[in-house]
Amino acid sequence: MTLNEATTGMTVRIDSVGESNLKQRLMTMGLIPGTRVEILNSAPMGDPIALRLRSYNLAMRKADAAQIQVSQV
Repeated sequence: MTLNEATTGMTVRIDSVGESNLKQRLMTMGLIPGTRVEILNSAPMGDPIALRLRSYNLAMRKADAAQIQVSQV
């Protein structure tokens, strides 16, 4: 499953980050394989989504989240 398919309240673990123009930037922000991510909420129209990882919250577009493979914890 990809990160954009996860629903509010789920906790997932990042398995891999797909090849994209943003890969290096996403990994610099802490989205690296093995990291646990909690899905906090999504905007009323569904985009962007709010995530909690490590010690901070992050808002991410669903198009970018589709590049990240995750598994449910």
